[in-house]
Amino acid sequence: MNKRVIHGDMGRHRIHRNIYGHFAEHLGTCIYGGFWVGGDSPIPNVRGIRTAAVEALKAARIPVLRWPGGCFADEYHWMNGIGPVDQRPCHLNTHWGGVTENNHFGTHEFMDLCAQLGCEPYICGNVGSGAVQEMQQWVDYLTFNGESPMSRLRRSNGREEPWKVTYWGVGNENWGCGGNMRPEYYADVFRRYATFLHDYGENRLFKIACGASDADYTWTEVLMREAGRFMHGLSLHYYTVPGTWQNKGSATDFGEEEWFTTLRKALWMEELVGRHATVMDRHDPEKRVALIVDEWGTWYDPEPGTNPHFNFQQNTLRDALVAALTLNVFNNHCDRVRMANLAQTVNVLQAPILTEGGKLVLTPTYHVFEMYSVHQDAVQLPVTVQSDLYRIGEEEIPAVRCSASMDAGSRIHLSICHTNPAAEDEVAATLRGFRPRSVSGRILTAERMNACNSFEEPDAVRPESFDEASLRGDALHVKLPPMSVVVLEIT
Repeated sequence: MNKRVIHGDMGRHRIHRNIYGHFAEHLGTCIYGGFWVGGDSPIPNVRGIRTAAVEALKAARIPVLRWPGGCFADEYHWMNGIGPVDQRPCHLNTHWGGVTENNHFGTHEFMDLCAQLGCEPYICGNVGSGAVQEMQQWVDYLTFNGESPMSRLRRSNGREEPWKVTYWGVGNENWGCGGNMRPEYYADVFRRYATFLHDYGENRLFKIACGASDADYTWTEVLMREAGRFMHGLSLHYYTVPGTWQNKGSATDFGEEEWFTTLRKALWMEELVGRHATVMDRHDPEKRVALIVDEWGTWYDPEPGTNPHFNFQQNTLRDALVAALTLNVFNNHCDRVRMANLAQTVNVLQAPILTEGGKLVLTPTYHVFEMYSVHQDAVQLPVTVQSDLYRIGEEEIPAVRCSASMDAGSRIHLSICHTNPAAEDEVAATLRGFRPRSVSGRILTAERMNACNSFEEPDAVRPESFDEASLRGDALHVKLPPMSVVVLEIT
């Protein structure tokens, strides 16, 4: 029996909606063939942007979208992606398959996509192969309302009014594909860039420094010490890889041992967030600087028969549990984590959406984001936990992980992730400082660990109503089937 105490009267921190953000890179068919089909395509679109993808992401309340990369960002020169489409120069996408990038999807198209989605743009600038002036001019082009060469150029390209663009990443993975820099060197580079990226009018920039990979706490220490006062956010990247980087494992062909290993590695996010936050606390006890986990998710071997550089993988119930476990971590650390971006939105890595020609399918991960969207902008509620364990051999992980919040309508939402694929479990939760009257919920589960949604069977894994939760006074009792994600609403 898993015992919980939900403190309904002790909420202090708000779960920022941007924790539920996404990431779209010029990689494989995420942009071209995913979001972008072109205005002359028979696939339903609005100004070249796939209508079905927009509708699906709006239904899941996408709050923010990061673009154009990723490693691609540090070889991307934004002026190649503006102006008449047939006059835009091509360049080589050296990171992802050596394909030709035609730049048909550029700044105006991305801002149009965000407008259609109703989400905020998060732009990652080129530090690795770019220059301060290039990124400064991009900010000017997008956000300046006065007279300047860049604002005149924007107007000549059909956009009279400036856009509101708050979030700016100063480079990507500058410890690796973004330049193989040392933290001391990058800290100085960031300070330089931050100096020349200006606020115009009412637009206020939120400047995000490139942060660490995985457990590189030294990087975080140096960046916070040397550049913390110049930044508003510091990124963190972590991918859940069940095998090795040379042999990551299959997205669909796995047994319970691989299931367990994947969830155990996903749960390492708790330690990573906690320890990076501790380093940040030493330099920023007021928590002014946000931790931005702007790349996370599962990473397997590409699907057989696909381009190995395009990182296309299927998405199973296992990925849904990884998403649920990870989002619970972010919810419970929302005092420091204020944005996260799942990698990636369409057709790449742990994608919520897969496309094939005119077809579109929603993956189990999509359904978790849609179910968990009730936490956006709600007040996080502390949960005291006594959990059973799920064991394989000498390894063990919690059988049940959860997070809770109270929304503006005083409704409590409790999201529960049950990791054991072979046994039922129960949760008994006491609600303190809250008088419960009713409980309802939805569940995402399947009969097989590797169940997935395909173009032939698009609804094999989808949320269903859940009636195994009941109230007895101020106590909540929940009976959980194996390998399941449950979201409850308590009024």
